[in-house]
Amino acid sequence: MTAVLAFNHATKMRIDVLTLFPEMFPGYLGQSLLKRAIDAGLVDIQIHNIRDWARGKHSQVDDRPFGGGPGMVLRPEPVVECVEEIQGQTPGHLVLLTPQGRKLDQRAVEGLAAHDRLVLICGRYEGVDQRAIDILEPDEISIGDFIVSGGEVAAMVVIDAVVRLVPDVLGDEQSNKQDSFSGDPPLLEFPQYTRPREYRGLNVPEVLVNGNHPEIARWREEQKIERTRQRRADLLSANKPQTD
Repeated sequence: MTAVLAFNHATKMRIDVLTLFPEMFPGYLGQSLLKRAIDAGLVDIQIHNIRDWARGKHSQVDDRPFGGGPGMVLRPEPVVECVEEIQGQTPGHLVLLTPQGRKLDQRAVEGLAAHDRLVLICGRYEGVDQRAIDILEPDEISIGDFIVSGGEVAAMVVIDAVVRLVPDVLGDEQSNKQDSFSGDPPLLEFPQYTRPREYRGLNVPEVLVNGNHPEIARWREEQKIERTRQRRADLLSANKPQTD
């Protein structure tokens, strides 16, 4: 079986990913921000193959659903026993990536980032045997109202969003505070511009180049509100105080 690595208390966060397809992750984890965070010891990400906990001569991890129907269902034994061994003496916050879970948004990401350790189960096929869910009682999370082939892509989304909130990962601690969906209410980010000042007849707004930082701050805040009103008015209405 895959060895369970001891939790490294020198890192600020550990994330374990439980998957049937571990080969999907090395390229993703070996690039850009995530690679720098791992190399700097700010986050420890370990990938575990659920098949290592499968039973029988053929190491079967899935089977046909009772009652009939298309597709296959992940058996409970390898999932439960994989989680139990990986959790060990330092259990983390257990997450099952599933379209039936609560929807991932920035507030949910902030909640996940508050944990020292996350354990992500990647669902596959027609889902996980309900008994595994009943036994493990994971936090069920969906990345949106659509279907992807498996939880691996969803796990990557969770990892990327959470790692951005780990202290020192971004370098500039103000960076994620200006991102879309940050703040209260969660507004969209203001439009950004860089050189050249003129391109195909379109100019950078004069306020951004006049050096007046209070004016720039006001303009950006106004743009955030207006852009949110135009594109995601639901974000504003969801944060209005309730009246009798």
